[in-house]
Amino acid sequence: MCKKFLLAAVNARYIHSNPGVYSLRAFAKERLPEAEIQIAEYTINHQMDRILQDIYRKKPDFVGFSCYIWNISQVYELVRDLKQVLPETEIWLGGPEVSYDSGRILSQEPEIRGIMRGEGELTFSQVAEAYLAAEDRLAAEDPEDRLLARLEGILGITYRDGSGEIRENGPQRLLSMDEIPFYYKDMAGFENRIVYYESSRGCPFSCSYCLSSIDKSVRFRSLSLVKKELDFFLERKVPQVKFVDRTFNCRREHTLGIWKHILDHDNGVTNFHFEVSADLFDQEELEMIGRMRPGLIQLEIGVQSTNPDTIREIRRKMDLTKLEAAVDRVHGYRNTHQHLDLIAGLPWEGLDSFLQSFDDVYRMEPDQLQLGFLKVLKGSYMASQAGAYGLRYRMTPPYEVLSTRWLSYEDVIRLKAMEEMVEVYYNSGQFSNTLKLLEQEYPSPSELFLDLAAYYEDHGFAGLSHSRMARYEILYGFIKEREERKMGHGQGGEAPEPQTCLSAFRDRLMEDLYLRENAKSRPSFAMDQGPFKDRIREFFQTEEQERRWLPAYKDHDSRQMANMAHLEAMEDGSFLLFDYKERDPLWKNARTLRFTYEETCAGTERGEYERIKEGQSRTGGRHPGAAGRGVWHRVPLLSGS
Repeated sequence: MCKKFLLAAVNARYIHSNPGVYSLRAFAKERLPEAEIQIAEYTINHQMDRILQDIYRKKPDFVGFSCYIWNISQVYELVRDLKQVLPETEIWLGGPEVSYDSGRILSQEPEIRGIMRGEGELTFSQVAEAYLAAEDRLAAEDPEDRLLARLEGILGITYRDGSGEIRENGPQRLLSMDEIPFYYKDMAGFENRIVYYESSRGCPFSCSYCLSSIDKSVRFRSLSLVKKELDFFLERKVPQVKFVDRTFNCRREHTLGIWKHILDHDNGVTNFHFEVSADLFDQEELEMIGRMRPGLIQLEIGVQSTNPDTIREIRRKMDLTKLEAAVDRVHGYRNTHQHLDLIAGLPWEGLDSFLQSFDDVYRMEPDQLQLGFLKVLKGSYMASQAGAYGLRYRMTPPYEVLSTRWLSYEDVIRLKAMEEMVEVYYNSGQFSNTLKLLEQEYPSPSELFLDLAAYYEDHGFAGLSHSRMARYEILYGFIKEREERKMGHGQGGEAPEPQTCLSAFRDRLMEDLYLRENAKSRPSFAMDQGPFKDRIREFFQTEEQERRWLPAYKDHDSRQMANMAHLEAMEDGSFLLFDYKERDPLWKNARTLRFTYEETCAGTERGEYERIKEGQSRTGGRHPGAAGRGVWHRVPLLSGS
């Protein structure tokens, strides 16, 4: 029978780890120290043949696959092939994707021996114990008979008996969170990967689209254990710990206890990610967030919709006014990244309603706005109401919405295109200043992104991979075309090119370009810096002498500073200084200062500067201050960045 067990995870990306298989192994090893239990992690981007080869080389007697909507197709492919190359290996599945129709899956997939439903720690340990006991060579019974006798008594499994009949045992008991061991012994293997942590299971809410609503009880890990385990991460300066609690802040004492601990023991490096309901925050919790180091925590807030009819229909409880006030207050602290979510395809929400939800959330100024699409999960209340909602969705994972009574497939396509634009131009954080100016040209944010998506489609840019620089060129092309339409171009008009407005956009684009990095290449619309090279050189020479604006460069001379920082002459007559040694702790953008330059030599007027911009300088390309020193005046940033 079984001596060697393998728990296999096929993750969405390399940076992800699978906490489930680690937790199953840790729990089982405490009860079965003699068991040989290995873990193998792969990604959906691996060639399936390579995964098959790796599992074959391990020669396991038992393989358990962790199944989710993002990997179930790959798991089925592996299961079918694995049974051909390792016919004696017992194959079991577990996870949310197989827990709610286990009998059907076993009837369709004859290679699978059994399925562990629901939480797996206790169930897997009992199944492993059954296989080990069946291996007892001193027992008189046949090993298969001994195994079946034990499987009959294990709750939480669906399996094949000796005659091939499918049997489903009752549900497994839920463990206390303190019964589940902490499975991180060291951080080997987790370098450059997201580290997950669980301080509670279950959810107090009943959102119809979510599987967590099935188990309405919430179990918490003791705060004393949680603090001890968080110290493990803090002492090792783990870059990020992502809590997988469904609603982290549903118990005030639990939330405050954990936040106070990480605040008091902050190592200056580790970031903690929490999924929260912002409308539940009270004053003490909000005040505590305000005292945190920038980047100590980040919050993921599921809004899903601002349509009250939709919120009621999906059985969600949310006070939108309180949520908005909390988000606004945290935003004012400038120390916490906030990620707000919306779901398209929910009941009672058509295109216009969803766009209103988008506009409402966009105006809350989240650091990221995820425009997601409804996944109709097996076992969810939403799946049971598909007929009533006219809900059509893909028949293969991830079971994403295609249309509803309120939202057509054509609308879904438009929102998909809009989602890409939001991801590229808003969530990347690389175009924030340009977007702030561009938003003023539209009655609503959603119209801006729909218009931009249409531009991509009309010009053949949609569906292609573009470099960072190309995204700037495309956005400028979009802005230029729009401004020209406003001025009557393409309609037989003789209106001049809207240079004044376009110059403001070019300045914002250049500011955004250099905020993230000292770009070595420049877009085609960038103003020639040649006429300003003497003035820029003068700035860094003055800084070498006075050490006024770049304190982090005190050990560098003017040439080194000019290479390490960047000073950009803008079309509005100002200069922007980008300091890459001093960055924003949340977005990692360069510290930015804006200057104007006052000539000390006579004969320089604004008109001369305008001619320089157009390459018409009387000095043949040398700026008018080249003959003498000027005075640099720091002025406020136009963008407010």
